[in-house]
Amino acid sequence: MSEMTQYLLGVIHVDGESDEHERGDVGKLNEEMVAKGIWVFGGGLDPRPTASVVRAHQGEVLITDGPFVESKEYMAGFWVIEVPDVATAQEWAARASKACARPIEVTPFDA
Repeated sequence: MSEMTQYLLGVIHVDGESDEHERGDVGKLNEEMVAKGIWVFGGGLDPRPTASVVRAHQGEVLITDGPFVESKEYMAGFWVIEVPDVATAQEWAARASKACARPIEVTPFDA
């Protein structure tokens, strides 16, 4: 059996683009990932203004409200999957992109 690698499939949201996907499509994809045994974890993220940044520096901790980076494009959700190779991760990313009507960024975890 080949070695499996975990990949982050990041859902990219672009401010101003419509949100036309059906939650049921994402739910069906999630169910299929679980059934295939590749699902590790996943979820949607609350809107960017709900984020905070915690920074430890020289023994001090600073907490600021809002996202670390202000951007029109940001990660709005993700899946962590475990598959044999990047090509398989990209195939699942294509299906995820169709399900959620968003671009999907594929990144392997550092082994």
